Amino acid sequence: MRGGWVVLGMAFCVTGCGRPPGLPAPPTAEILATANESAAAPEILSPIAAWTESDWPGWRGPNNDGISVGPPVPTTWSETENIVWQTPLPGRGHSSPIIVDSMIFLEVADDDTQTQSVLALDQRRGKRIWQTDLHQGHFDGNLHAENTQASSTLATDGERLFALFLNNQRIWCSALDFEGHELWRMEAGGFASKFGYSGSPVVGGRFVYVAADHEQGGFIAALDRGTGDVVWRRKRADFASYASPRWVHLGDKNLLVISGGDQITAYHPATGDELWSVKGTSQSTVATVVIYRDLMIASGGYPGSETIAINATGEVVWRNKDKTYVPSMIVVGDHLYSANDGIIRCWDAATGKERWKHRVGANFRASPVLSGDNLFITDMNGKTTVFRAHPKQFELVAENQLGTDTFASPAISDGQLFLRVGEGHGRDRRETLFCIGERASSRRNPR
Repeated sequence: MRGGWVVLGMAFCVTGCGRPPGLPAPPTAEILATANESAAAPEILSPIAAWTESDWPGWRGPNNDGISVGPPVPTTWSETENIVWQTPLPGRGHSSPIIVDSMIFLEVADDDTQTQSVLALDQRRGKRIWQTDLHQGHFDGNLHAENTQASSTLATDGERLFALFLNNQRIWCSALDFEGHELWRMEAGGFASKFGYSGSPVVGGRFVYVAADHEQGGFIAALDRGTGDVVWRRKRADFASYASPRWVHLGDKNLLVISGGDQITAYHPATGDELWSVKGTSQSTVATVVIYRDLMIASGGYPGSETIAINATGEVVWRNKDKTYVPSMIVVGDHLYSANDGIIRCWDAATGKERWKHRVGANFRASPVLSGDNLFITDMNGKTTVFRAHPKQFELVAENQLGTDTFASPAISDGQLFLRVGEGHGRDRRETLFCIGERASSRRNPR
């Protein structure tokens, strides 16, 4: 095997962990509170590398930017056109699929039995390979109508899968192997929920990073990928916010960056030391930071409204009073595209100047992806708008409808697009994962 939405929480705490039988005991509180000195070693500061164009190993793909570098996916589809396969999914979830070694992984949750699980499917045929139940009972009762008990997108380092769940007022991180066996489980921190949780883990070097902002004192933490030990944890502001962190390398700097709590903050990824913090966006943000050359661009949120670009040393390069609240933005060439409140916008990424905007209808929760020259953005009603990544004007390519709702962002692999779709309402609602492609493409053999 290769190496290579909505939040909030309880008082900041370090109160033990649960592990599968036979695994080592958790570290003591003293160990949890102490940053591992060896974490400063330069070799651990690099991200996981060696992904191929077939891989979509975490939130927003191999480079955390929503961009596919493989063959372009079809621009048109329906229930009968360009559908390679469709697979019913158990329960409910807004977890986006990830793809590695011809396998698809995503989170699911059964509200009736209060079970939170990770599901594995065969990429070629959509057949279920395994389902591992990780938590039973203790579902969070403070859940927003647009959230679920399985809204985090998994991450992988090529050897393990990392899953985050809110259960029993705690954020739990579990590592699984590719056969579905749980290797370790660790409490990343306490969580007093307002709307539920959906932050996604981020892998970088030997760490998996977890963030959970909430009104009683959020946190950001680094866990050892191999053992689950909490190497460092830092307290964050007492605001309900929803963004996932992002590991970035700009110039000669390695940064772990996150927005929320009226700040965009950069941490040293090895030690958790705060490098800088810039006032901006709003108290609550959802979107992940995007990168343009040597700039980090963040947007949000509630109750304020701002988009801001910052360089690697924490200097503000530009800012405006527009926002993208839930979907993350996407950078294509020298331009920045966003989708918010039914409107798609294009900005000059270097200056923040708006180039055009176009209303397409319903609001968005899923984030856009790029395949070939086209951007794909799916609204809450299940309609995917396909348009050219063109800085001069909005140029519609196609509109495609599947189901009655979509909240999860799509994944792309080998010229195929994988879309998690809901059909129906209330207790009659069902979810399906669609594989959209012109034909079943050939795959490399699993390693």
